[in-house]
Amino acid sequence: MTHGDLNEYTRRINNWYKENKRVLPFRDIDDPYKIWVSEIMLQQTTVTAVIPYYNRFIERFPDVKTLSDASIEEVYKYWEGLGYYRRALHLHKSAQMIENHFPKDYEDILSLVGVGPYTASAIMSFAYHKPYIAVDGNALRVLSRLYAIEDNIASNKTVKKITEIGNKLVVGYDSAQINQGIMDLANAICLPVHPHCEECPLQGHCQAYSTNKQEVLPINIKKVNKKSISYITGIVVYEDEVMLIKNKNGLLENMYLLPQYEVESPYSFIEAFKEDYGIELEVLSHLKDFKHVFTHRTWYMHVYIFRANKHSINFYTNKEQEEITIPTAHKKILKYYKD
Repeated sequence: MTHGDLNEYTRRINNWYKENKRVLPFRDIDDPYKIWVSEIMLQQTTVTAVIPYYNRFIERFPDVKTLSDASIEEVYKYWEGLGYYRRALHLHKSAQMIENHFPKDYEDILSLVGVGPYTASAIMSFAYHKPYIAVDGNALRVLSRLYAIEDNIASNKTVKKITEIGNKLVVGYDSAQINQGIMDLANAICLPVHPHCEECPLQGHCQAYSTNKQEVLPINIKKVNKKSISYITGIVVYEDEVMLIKNKNGLLENMYLLPQYEVESPYSFIEAFKEDYGIELEVLSHLKDFKHVFTHRTWYMHVYIFRANKHSINFYTNKEQEEITIPTAHKKILKYYKD
């Protein structure tokens, strides 16, 4: 990746954003207080849902001092219906810490109650136009596809890696335009499932698109508790047949299961599968994530579609699948796949 590549990526994002940006009440303003309020509201709530609450809240509490002087009961009243009331409490507590002047330093903003690295970076970028990349789920998706990053984006190590890449993109440019451009690109084109790659201004530079991995990336496998198991579950196909493995013992004994491994990426699945069955696979796409609750255990299944390079006795046609016993957990996956 050269400096020229970075300039081209940034230029394309910037130009696309100027033509396609969403009109939002908390856009194109430099007031750190209002941007802070909007970012806290947008935590776990959609843009569409936030807008009327934001407008009403800002009308009543137009600055930090007004919010600081208000009672928490009144703040809750203006938050009513938005949910996750702890966010309102955090705003109120932080306003009392700030008193009159909103902080201008990243570390000072990060010290506010309820503010994490993303929100601090967003305020530094949107309000102060400092060269910070705001890495949320949107940026993780766009940048992991642009650079074909196959690491798990649920890992802090991967987030740090993508943040370092993103910070290079905004050097020498208005970071607010680039960050908001990435957000709108993710919202309109670089969708979690079935992205509209033909419309994307970065298509010619996107490494995921050029290697046909746009339906696979990003990889997002979250850790689960001890009573739960997280699997990469494979729909392994050869022509029109699907692989099912007879389970010889334990839970679901003598039933036929889709192959699955306790690994963190479809590429680790491919390695484990080859070792077990001597068959090479190509990952085609991420199908969907499924959850199945047993009496004492929960399975979280991140389902990917793979193509096998050769046949084996473990592949079954649709008709043959009707004649064997497949557990409900995997039967619903197969039904979704076929539908």
